[in-house]
Amino acid sequence: MRRFGFALALMAAQLVSDGSQAEGHSNEGLTWRAQKCLLYKRAWDAAYLAVDQQDVSEKFLSRNASFLAAGCRERVAVCPRSKAEFDMANMLTIMTMNEGMASTFVPFSCRADGD
Repeated sequence: MRRFGFALALMAAQLVSDGSQAEGHSNEGLTWRAQKCLLYKRAWDAAYLAVDQQDVSEKFLSRNASFLAAGCRERVAVCPRSKAEFDMANMLTIMTMNEGMASTFVPFSCRADGD
């Protein structure tokens, strides 16, 4: 497993915290699934800002966009390949778990068929 800096993860977590307050978005009245999806979207945005964006492929971005477009309800395999993508996947798994989600919520997996 590739490693990322603890400071980078903390920075991304802080961006999520700051961003959600600044945007004024409230989770009040949302189902737990909708809350998780909103939290994941915020975490995704923060993690993306924290990595080398040139090392994040269009396929990785579009697969994640599909996951979000489905309200985080469908299993979409988002397969990290580059260092930046692995860093994002690791950060997002930790960040979502810190929000009370199971590690299985995030869409990161690579299918045996060569996704």
